[in-house]
Amino acid sequence: MLDRTISHYHITSQLGEGGMGVVYEAEDTNLGRQVALKFLTPALAGDVNLLQRFQREARAASSLNHPNICTIHGIEQFESEHFIVMELLDGESLGDRIRRGPLDIDSLLTLGVQIVDALESAHSKGIVHRDLKPANIFVTSRGQSKILDFSLAKIDRQKPNASSNVPTAIADGLTSAGATMGTVAYMSPEQARGEITDARTDLFSIGTVLYQMATGVLPFQGETSAVVFDAILNRDPKPLSEVNPSLPPELSRIIAQALEKDRDMRFQSATDLKTGLKRLKRDLDSGRHSGESSAIHATRSPQAVHEHSIAVLYFENLSGMKEDEYLRDGITEDITTELSKIKRLKTFSRAMVLAYRDKPVTAGQVGTELGASYVLTGSLRRAGNRLRINAQLIDASTDFPLWSERYDREMEDVFAVQDEIASKIAAALRITLSPQEQQALAAKPTENMQAYDLYLRGRNYARRVGRQDMMFALQMYENAVALDPNFALAHAGLATVCAEYYWHFERNQAWLDRAIASTRIASAKGTEAPEVKLAEAWVDYAESRYEMAVDTMRKALETHPDLEGGYYLLGRALFESGRYQEIVDMMEEALSHAGENYNTVMPIHNALGALGKKDALMNFVHREMAVYEEALKKTPEDARVRVLLAGNYAILGRFDEAKREADMAMALRPDDAMILYNTACAYCAMDNAKDAMIALKKAWESGYRNAAWTRQDPDLAILHGDPEFERLYPPPTA
Repeated sequence: MLDRTISHYHITSQLGEGGMGVVYEAEDTNLGRQVALKFLTPALAGDVNLLQRFQREARAASSLNHPNICTIHGIEQFESEHFIVMELLDGESLGDRIRRGPLDIDSLLTLGVQIVDALESAHSKGIVHRDLKPANIFVTSRGQSKILDFSLAKIDRQKPNASSNVPTAIADGLTSAGATMGTVAYMSPEQARGEITDARTDLFSIGTVLYQMATGVLPFQGETSAVVFDAILNRDPKPLSEVNPSLPPELSRIIAQALEKDRDMRFQSATDLKTGLKRLKRDLDSGRHSGESSAIHATRSPQAVHEHSIAVLYFENLSGMKEDEYLRDGITEDITTELSKIKRLKTFSRAMVLAYRDKPVTAGQVGTELGASYVLTGSLRRAGNRLRINAQLIDASTDFPLWSERYDREMEDVFAVQDEIASKIAAALRITLSPQEQQALAAKPTENMQAYDLYLRGRNYARRVGRQDMMFALQMYENAVALDPNFALAHAGLATVCAEYYWHFERNQAWLDRAIASTRIASAKGTEAPEVKLAEAWVDYAESRYEMAVDTMRKALETHPDLEGGYYLLGRALFESGRYQEIVDMMEEALSHAGENYNTVMPIHNALGALGKKDALMNFVHREMAVYEEALKKTPEDARVRVLLAGNYAILGRFDEAKREADMAMALRPDDAMILYNTACAYCAMDNAKDAMIALKKAWESGYRNAAWTRQDPDLAILHGDPEFERLYPPPTA
């Protein structure tokens, strides 16, 4: 091939050779650029199945526009030659890099996050690679990873499995159950058994790659394929700590979960694995920035600061009454907050345990997946004014209960029960509470249990944002402060609702005045509660002091990252300030603390759109859609989540489903400006500018007059230039 001209490509050198093809460097004489050409080996060109597989590689990779996937420019045929035209990369394969020894922790995590981010993109489009190994991952001279060779990829032309949302990739017909495909040492157990595979098989393979990057050796070894198969199916790899003791224990946990033989116990998505790697990288970087040496930090267990870690699972609601779920959720979250006041005890965020709510999981499973030493489980049943709470602290390593208690009390005693649970857990773990911790645990938000109940109800309605839901929340908060005028959290909730109502629905100064007054009352009660800071930031936001809102929220979230609605407001304020990249940079952190506040995803969606990151936005839409669908399961009456879901369906071309959800939302809240606004966004995604403009005009008539946000919203871009749009939402004047 050397020095030949194939079509308009002049071949200059050979770059490599594999089982199916040979790769050459060439000059594209039409465009004057250097490219890589991958030719199907002539001896294989007559094999129809192999030719289809070769063509499938090009189709799979070319459908993915991601910085960590090798770009495919096209697939061509010249006379009898079939070849793929690819970007030319400068660097070396990851396999060559590993042959020089284990990677340092920074390089491992940086490359690992890049690789898994690329997999997240592929999986979101139903593409499973199935042959991930160091030889198929390239590291450029600038330290950027590139996944190569999708020749064994499966492309799922069916909808993802309804029960798991994991692409199964069984639809192309070129492979089937019973066929073992891929490189033996990197196969998942299900791949080795010849079973139908899904996206989780790639996660096992990446676990193998990460192990090799960390140690320089394979986790499953043998002189023959049969011995390697046996190791993959039946044997655990040597612990990472024995092979490379300098590695942080958290990396061992992450890789161990990726290498789970039971795929239901493995990471369930590339997103989950990426989040774990990014969190570890952040924690290591944070330790270095605080003056701690990297060597010390790399060998320090996460338990060195917190001697114990505990995951508080959402208590089971035994009353069977859906309307009691807000109470169950509130009490569980408050117990988590109480435990977080104990310095020697690490608690996991609400978002991290939310996936286990109402699911039949064991403490051991939760401990393995989250890295928790202990798990608190429980149940509650309300009958009139009586409340029965059962709580049990379980050692995750043994599934053995360390402490359990049953409380049968009046509702008024719920704070005493929360205090006692926290104190008993501390005692069971032999933690001596300081006087300050004892005082913090004994503090009550209110002496009036009925006011507390109303506050929890109000918080539940407030996160839905819709006009009617905000009014319900307002009534709950008003009644709460009427029962207890000193209830600072209820005053703060009232202030937040008034500021949001002013912003979204009615630009009447009376709403803003009331928000300011309630904020001052909450602050004057002498509390440093982050909810009060949230209310103050909402007032700043409503008065267009976006930078002040950003500063207030950043400070509040530093110490209270689980603050309900905190990251949502921070995202909104950054968006209004045009600081789109900052929103994207904090995306994973925001999502990890979002809990049930689905609003958190909206500024992220808008920022990706405003930055023109089309592929990243499409990938995010799948994550966003899963958040909305989960919220809808719990609150099917939530019109806002229905219309947001309609927008996602429309973006993905699922127009019938989009129209169904939008119609349902309109039926639930026909005069809600926010519902109308988001319906307009959904219609734009369906390329229906006429109906979108009708919905947007109704939103304007119902009180939505925010021209700045509307003009920045990428979902409404097709309406720009429409005379009615320009009249209702004019550009800012100089």
